[in-house]
Amino acid sequence: METTTGTARTAYVTGHSFPGLDPAPRSYQSWVADETIEDYALRYAPASHRRWSPATITHTALGGISFLALEAIGAALTLSWGVQTTVIAVLLASVFIFIVSLPIAYHAARANVDMDLLTRGAGFGYIGSAITSLIYASYTIIFFALEGVIIGQALNMAFGLPLPLGYLLSALVILPVASRGMTAISRFQLITQAAWIGLAILPFLAIAWATEPAVVGQWLASPGPEMSMLSLGAAIGVLCALTLQIGEQVDYLRFLPPPQATTKLRWWGALILAGPGWILIGGTKIIMGSFLAWLAIHDGVTPAIAAEPIGMFRHAYEYMFQPVTALILATVYVLIAQIKINVTNAYAGSLAQSNLFLRLARYHPGRLVWLLFHVSVSCALMMMGVFSTLEAVLAIYANLALASLGAIFADLAILKPLHLSPRRIEFRRAYLPDFNPVGCCGMATGSLVGLALFLGVTGPLAQAWSAPIAFAVALLVATLLGMFRKGHGYSARTPHDFGHAKSCDCAICSHGYEPRDMVYCTFYERPICSLCCSLEPHCRDFCKRPPIPRPEVVDAQAPSVRLHRVPPRLGQRIWQIVAVFITLMAMLGCLFLAARLLSDRLHEPQLATNFLLGAAPLIGLVAFWIVMAHERRRLTEENLLGALQRLGATQHELAIRQRLAAIGEVSAIVSHELRNPLGTISSSVEVLSRHPGLGPEADEDVQRIRRNITRCSRIIDMLLDFAREGVHETMPVDLKAWLRALIAEHPAHGSISLTVPEGMHLRCDPARLQFAIRNLLENGWQAAESVVAADHVPRLQLRAMRQGEHCIIEVEDNGPGLPAEIRARAFDPLVTTKSSGVGLGLPLVRRVAQMHGGDAWIQRTGPGGTIMRVSIPEAEG
Repeated sequence: METTTGTARTAYVTGHSFPGLDPAPRSYQSWVADETIEDYALRYAPASHRRWSPATITHTALGGISFLALEAIGAALTLSWGVQTTVIAVLLASVFIFIVSLPIAYHAARANVDMDLLTRGAGFGYIGSAITSLIYASYTIIFFALEGVIIGQALNMAFGLPLPLGYLLSALVILPVASRGMTAISRFQLITQAAWIGLAILPFLAIAWATEPAVVGQWLASPGPEMSMLSLGAAIGVLCALTLQIGEQVDYLRFLPPPQATTKLRWWGALILAGPGWILIGGTKIIMGSFLAWLAIHDGVTPAIAAEPIGMFRHAYEYMFQPVTALILATVYVLIAQIKINVTNAYAGSLAQSNLFLRLARYHPGRLVWLLFHVSVSCALMMMGVFSTLEAVLAIYANLALASLGAIFADLAILKPLHLSPRRIEFRRAYLPDFNPVGCCGMATGSLVGLALFLGVTGPLAQAWSAPIAFAVALLVATLLGMFRKGHGYSARTPHDFGHAKSCDCAICSHGYEPRDMVYCTFYERPICSLCCSLEPHCRDFCKRPPIPRPEVVDAQAPSVRLHRVPPRLGQRIWQIVAVFITLMAMLGCLFLAARLLSDRLHEPQLATNFLLGAAPLIGLVAFWIVMAHERRRLTEENLLGALQRLGATQHELAIRQRLAAIGEVSAIVSHELRNPLGTISSSVEVLSRHPGLGPEADEDVQRIRRNITRCSRIIDMLLDFAREGVHETMPVDLKAWLRALIAEHPAHGSISLTVPEGMHLRCDPARLQFAIRNLLENGWQAAESVVAADHVPRLQLRAMRQGEHCIIEVEDNGPGLPAEIRARAFDPLVTTKSSGVGLGLPLVRRVAQMHGGDAWIQRTGPGGTIMRVSIPEAEG
């Protein structure tokens, strides 16, 4: 049974702060802080870093599609399903990939974010998008391994180098370029582009020179398995896994300059060619691989050699050159092409893994560390023989990849144009929910359906088309959920407006970033950058919590403890236990299949069933233990944060009281030392003003002296008010008539509207409360007048409303709002935004409200204006 603290009289506040804590400074390793290496991994790409032309972006991105795995895929499909099926599947898959990739490329280029940051705001949420990052990171690892195997095969055929050593060299050779980021990669791609294109075209020129044109017709008409919906679906399923290549293209498109910085034709040309247009060349390369493999087999080369890129290109070069020269040219071509793609692949993989582990571990050692991790895992896959299972790996992977892309496509291409999701891509942790059901549920449903079909649940035809079906299901589910939710769940709170500042300094790492990459942290009450926000381990998403009443005065008559018959978080805990149980049971299911296979071989069919039934209760206990251990850790952290919050609030209040005490001690001395001289000066000015010899210029000086005497007297009065303790006389007041009379005395009374319900009465000290409300009106009017705009008309709104037993008096202006750094300290003594202010007005307003048993606070502030509130207990009867 859980307990909560007793009831208390509360002052309601909007927003919530965590006073008293200062962020610990964070210094990154040199390679993390160096953005020429880090390339704004995990960040929005700022305008200062987008210095490449659209042509350079296009050349660099197209250099990344040099991978010969495309030719290998074409060869593998031809051997499995025949030429006709392969060609038609390539054409259909190319159209599909282009359509799906176009909105992804467009939104990434406009928002200047990579694939991982894009999915955060495209329907998955901050933690939910880690799933898409895992899928994308797996894609880069798988294809890095495939390309590395091709390099190893070339080195083995040309120089007899052992395959493991060739694999290792293929991984190490890319590190010097991939580690230096976009600058080095773009330079490398431009240098090698001409050689790559020339060597890619040369074998086809050789074939055209040495053979009859009819060879193409013979290739298309070559005998093979008859094309059917089954074979076509299987081929398309393999090809659809290539759709995720748009992620690597987006890693370059995020550096595309804004459309207004170049012509529309150049911008859209770069977007299409570097984005979805990759498949135009990529599809051609797959068909080229099919043709070269068929030609090599037709000329007597074994299928195993013909399916390898080094084998098919060596045979093609032999149409023009001697075997030794052909082998050298083929090896050089393979090395250039594979290094070009693996540089891009490793770069993209390091970004994806940085994003993934940042969200899982809130730890970022730098992109270089994940680059080495990427290379190491890929080397392990090479050693395991990933190339020999190319079709099977891609067919299984395509179901997960297309399910995730279906959910992303639904948001970008359907929900956003229909205004059913925010048009702006949000990627910052502070403003995103952990999970967005639109993308997460869509992808989960599509993945489960696709994998079930792939396992043959409904027959071989659905099994062959499982990947496209997974895409369609994810697309449909995400679209329906998006229409039902109508944009809810995409944002955890309203983003902070940093105004027109070009750069803001992070309070944690002290580096300056564009406002698009900054958030305002309510935990530390300071602006911090998006990366420091993602790495913050202490706040537990404090900024996303709903506003809660802040206890001010504890009611002595209330019981100290209130018991709950049902724990408040019982439903959430049950849901968590069920989710963990299902996950563990899925893992157990995999073990069950293995045990079943083993039991069949051991001729003990009941062994697997007994294993499953015996393990299920144990799995339930493990799920319960995991959830409750997590809950204990959560409660411990909550208690610690609560203690820190109370400590911070106490320290804050103590500092204010010490400051007030100092002001009170000084005020008596100031009053005594200044009152008499000011009186003498005032009397002298009055005598001087009646002197007949003074001219108009002297009259203006006299008026200036009088104004400054009045200002000094007002400052002394405010100091004395701070010095006095809260003895005050109260009387009943008709609030509406009292506020109307107060407005009538204001110089801008014609621009102040009043809204007060009938029958509201207060018991208050009219003089002190009048000072507080007049101070708020004066502050609001000065803010409204400070806006410089031709169509701006200053206005104030004074409202009163009931909230429980309190009366809320609200003053709203249409000024520029308070700066974020001032809002958190607005009620601290001696804090002001005015050049001639003292900084005691709002502290006095709060003191007056607290003397009456209420409080004062900022309800809202921003570019549209500020709303200040004062709460006073309403008179009974």
